[in-house]
Amino acid sequence: MANGKYTRVDGRRSASSYCSTVTITVFVALCLVGVWMMTSSSSSSVVPVQNVDEPAQEKKSEAKEQLPESNESSSNQQFEDNNADLPEDATKGGKNEKIQENIEKSDEKSNEESKFDDGSNRQMQNDDNKTGDGDSKTDSESGETNTDESEKKSYSDENGNKSDSDDGEKKSDRKSEESSGEKVDGQVEEKEDQNENKESEKSSDDKREDDSKNQSSNELFPSGAQLELTNETTTQKGSFSTQATESKNEKEAQQSSNQQNGYIWKLCNVTAGADFIPCLDNLQAIKKLRSTKHYEHRERHCPEEPPTCLVPLPEGYKRSIEWPTSREKIWYYNVPHTKLAKIKGHQNWVKVTGEYLTFPGGGTQFKNGALHYIDFIQESVPDVAWGKRTRVVLDVGCGVASFGGFLFDRGVLTMSFAPKDEHEAQVQFALERGIPAISAVMGTERLPFPGIVFDAVHCARCRVPWHIEGGKLLLELNRVLRPGGFFIWSATPVYQKLPEDVEIWNAMSQLIKAMCWELVSISKDTMNKVGIAVYRKPTSNECYEKRSQQQPPVCSGSDDPNAAWHVPLQACMHKVPEESLKCGSQWPEQWPARLEKTPYWLLSSQVGVYGKSAPEDFTADYEHWKRVVSKSYLNGMGINWSTVRNVMDMRSVYGGFAAAMKDISVWVMNVISIDSPDTLPIIYERGLFGIYHDWCESFSTYPRTYDLLHADHLFSKIKKRCNLVAVVAEVDRILRPEGKLIVRDDVETINELESMVKGMQWEVRMTYSKDKEGLLCVEKSMWRPKELETVKYAIA
Repeated sequence: MANGKYTRVDGRRSASSYCSTVTITVFVALCLVGVWMMTSSSSSSVVPVQNVDEPAQEKKSEAKEQLPESNESSSNQQFEDNNADLPEDATKGGKNEKIQENIEKSDEKSNEESKFDDGSNRQMQNDDNKTGDGDSKTDSESGETNTDESEKKSYSDENGNKSDSDDGEKKSDRKSEESSGEKVDGQVEEKEDQNENKESEKSSDDKREDDSKNQSSNELFPSGAQLELTNETTTQKGSFSTQATESKNEKEAQQSSNQQNGYIWKLCNVTAGADFIPCLDNLQAIKKLRSTKHYEHRERHCPEEPPTCLVPLPEGYKRSIEWPTSREKIWYYNVPHTKLAKIKGHQNWVKVTGEYLTFPGGGTQFKNGALHYIDFIQESVPDVAWGKRTRVVLDVGCGVASFGGFLFDRGVLTMSFAPKDEHEAQVQFALERGIPAISAVMGTERLPFPGIVFDAVHCARCRVPWHIEGGKLLLELNRVLRPGGFFIWSATPVYQKLPEDVEIWNAMSQLIKAMCWELVSISKDTMNKVGIAVYRKPTSNECYEKRSQQQPPVCSGSDDPNAAWHVPLQACMHKVPEESLKCGSQWPEQWPARLEKTPYWLLSSQVGVYGKSAPEDFTADYEHWKRVVSKSYLNGMGINWSTVRNVMDMRSVYGGFAAAMKDISVWVMNVISIDSPDTLPIIYERGLFGIYHDWCESFSTYPRTYDLLHADHLFSKIKKRCNLVAVVAEVDRILRPEGKLIVRDDVETINELESMVKGMQWEVRMTYSKDKEGLLCVEKSMWRPKELETVKYAIA
């Protein structure tokens, strides 16, 4: 009868033996009940309670670390991370994580083998003792306890000694996690299914002993009669798993596998191929336009449903050449377009040189090099003072952006833009070179920038008809140009006497006079054989008020010059701010002092984004990002910053992250979401730049144009109104292969993103959490899916 519970009843026994069998069975059952009643009251005191799940849970956790509590707290309630706080494993790359996973799998296998051996030994002991079932139960329980103790001791030896208080805290945490089965603070805890009911029973006993420590957790576990039932069931299972547990385990494994894949990614099948920009390549919407007279076909036409597929790589794509070498040459196969070299090669825009595209630094108006042209402008107008008074410049119709690329040498940050037109991939060339640029056009809508923020605006043969329709396009430049700022115009009407040029010059002269701009200089660059006219915007409204004819008219008081997202152009001028505490009424401090100085128009009576007074908010934000960048990003993530040039802060606030990167050879595109507080004028005041954007739509850039994307609590906010899969697909489109994505967000969002990027075979370089806040650093791979998804609106 000792082995009776593992044998089956033979249904073919003779009827004569049936009664005797029933009698023996009833007798043995009564004996068992008696023994059980005698031992149950003392079993909890005889058998030490162990949390058998503890080592298994520890070994099965993902390679995520929970940081110790920090005394520091930032103004925006984000967690601070310095190098000392980063766990050793957290700072390692993906290869080390894989090694850690292999070690964990070996530990799991060893545990399983150990448990099976223990179960076999207990069974052999039961056979040798030949005792009743009740004694077998007691011995079995004792054997299980000893096994638990040996397993726990072995785990402690491998992982170092832990204090009693730490053990207590971890037990409490794991019990809560076992009950919920969810991810807590970024750490994924899996159940040890083979002894699930047994662990629940023993955890309950442990809970009753530690009731004073964790009273609120008691209700998660059974008690009383239900606990006794659990005891009985658990004992009968022995070292064998049940079908329910095995099935549950397999379902959870499959579910976990599906979650790791996150999303089944497909490859975009579009006419634009590897150069796909969803909002600029919406061919279906462009075909429906009633007119293209004002370059409507070059403006943004975003699809109702953004794409969720991945853009293909050009054949032969290589890792981008590092700055500053990239300013002179890039890999041909990264941007395999030769049309511009054929039509602009004689002007030293771009040339094909073997496996490279080379950039001699020329342009239509500066064939002999941009630096000579840049210095000639300052010689003509010393007040320009590149890199001191003039720090942030807008370059209209930039071509391959050599003007902005060489202004870096003079301490100037240039926002260059040009349309995606017949000048094939000009903006893509600029970004591949490591020069800031966006795809945009002077069309029917305002540019995505605030009012009165650029220190200078430059146009070198930019092919914009400034003088037509009441000067609507030039008045848009007036909106974004800072009072006292310069408009630098280098075009044939300035220095040629052809009838068409003379006509344009006369029309421009009349318009500019009516706008009260001052003609500062007209000079001839003899080396390049071009002329340059420089104008200055007024710093007061006196001229406007003295005009005999109010044309162009002054904009109404209700017209906000900072409103720029899909706002139609108007042929009117905004008044110059004259109040001393208004943005734009004073010229900023010279660079680099303006970077750290609180803007004069931020008042203590104003409440900042993070709840403090605006000046205090500004300072606290900068101090926060200086700590994070210096202690964590630069030294704690294993990023080779020499490979990083083009950076985007996807959710900037005051530009603190970009300001903290000032000593690194990078530039940062600060993005202000349209549903966030409008702090973009503050960013420009600091001598930085940025753009308005809605992350439910694609960004106005070519694929593979940024080395690093930084997102601070962006995804948790936009996923409430945007398709998160589409946003992640857009991140993949913008980021270069081997580029990095750094995300700071809540743990739930971090886990969601991690699952998605793993589906794209990105490498998780680091992830950890603290106080339900997480940080994720991942690296994009070269992988592209095989299955195609046709994007109908982008097919010609």
